[in-house]
Amino acid sequence: MDAEKILGELKKGIYRSVYFLSGEEPYYIDQISDYIENNALDDAGKAFNQVILYGKEIDFKQVIDNARQYPMMAQRRVVIVKEAQEMRSLTQLQSYIEQPSPQTVLVINHKFKKLDKRTGFAKAIKKHATLLETKKIYDNQLPAYIQQIAKEKKLNIEPKATSLLAEYIGTDLSKINNEIGKLNLRLSEGDTITPQHIQDFVGISKDYNIFELQNALGKRDRAKAFRIVEYFASNEKKNPLIVSINSLYNYFTKVWQTQSLSSLDDRTLASRIGVFSSYFMKDYRLAARNYRQDKLKEILVDLQEYDGFSKGVNRRNPVQGDLLKELVFKILK
Repeated sequence: MDAEKILGELKKGIYRSVYFLSGEEPYYIDQISDYIENNALDDAGKAFNQVILYGKEIDFKQVIDNARQYPMMAQRRVVIVKEAQEMRSLTQLQSYIEQPSPQTVLVINHKFKKLDKRTGFAKAIKKHATLLETKKIYDNQLPAYIQQIAKEKKLNIEPKATSLLAEYIGTDLSKINNEIGKLNLRLSEGDTITPQHIQDFVGISKDYNIFELQNALGKRDRAKAFRIVEYFASNEKKNPLIVSINSLYNYFTKVWQTQSLSSLDDRTLASRIGVFSSYFMKDYRLAARNYRQDKLKEILVDLQEYDGFSKGVNRRNPVQGDLLKELVFKILK
């Protein structure tokens, strides 16, 4: 069952006996576990009937003992096992999962690990429990996810604003939801999130960011590129070099692909090279015209070399800002 269906049931007051929440993406696990923790019992009921356990500190007997107790002056008991992936005797809960207490909601949070489906334990969970399996979201899935969250909050979002959030927040879904939540509080239903909103309410500069640097390099606008580099050099914590290099490598790889596939229409080309919106293809096509293929090869090699420099390979105590200046100079040379 997916997270949306589980939450839909919970909001209708439907609670199942065992929830096994597993996978590499913790956001949905926390979302469901927190909802049960906050809503399955009222405040009075929580004092006697809600127990939070931690995998490192317990064994299976403690979980079963708590889960088998009868609720006191409440409809149900709630037992939540956090960090269950650290619990050595986790699989010994199989007998309980096969015959759970009908008066207890047992929630097992098993983060950052996949369940081995070959085991009897996994088969028991699949048959007798409500199983959530989450997958790590990939970078190329982020823009669509951000747009979906904005839509759920009845907001629109411009492509550039989407890209800013995706690049600077990364795959931390909890943080993405928090930042869009902040924007939701500031904006009205139906409003469109712009880069200016991102700057004002999230704290990401709309003028001095990796996308503006890419755009300046694509246009071979030296003045703008070095203004952004100077800003990055004076704000290293917000603009780590290793992240900038990775973004530039992805960008110039897409420029290379744009050259090779230039006969395709914008929508098809965007899909093929992994650009989430054809809105940006005019910029990629311009960059593809501004750099010869041999120069693009040279740039990609330089980016790999400077990635090593940023990690101390062949450079002792490198100054991050200086490395970025050198790199941009080489790209524009």
